[in-house]
Amino acid sequence: MSLTSAATLATLDKTGPRRITDLAVTEGVTQPAMTVLVRVMEESGLVERTGDPSDKRVTLVRLTEDGASYVRTRRQAGVDAYARLIDQLTGDEVGALAAALPALLHLAELESHAREESHR
Repeated sequence: MSLTSAATLATLDKTGPRRITDLAVTEGVTQPAMTVLVRVMEESGLVERTGDPSDKRVTLVRLTEDGASYVRTRRQAGVDAYARLIDQLTGDEVGALAAALPALLHLAELESHAREESHR
């Protein structure tokens, strides 16, 4: 699976159903490229298109249960990989990581807010 496909699935998991045009902007690809990507993921059973209850002219893309399961499995694999690496650090290095967590969380929040602002 391409990085853009995986990122799109993660976006849908985090934000819920979205328009193809919104997904294209979020993932930094053209609308036609996102349309093709969604079609491929739809054929794979990872996403489905649904109507927007607030605007019948709009089609939304949402994760299927298989898509959500894929995202959870991929995230857990990442967690497991980092856990194995952290197990190889010294106690002082683990302590330094733990001390850095508040700053890292703040950076993630700032990045999230900046991304939201750029889409307005």
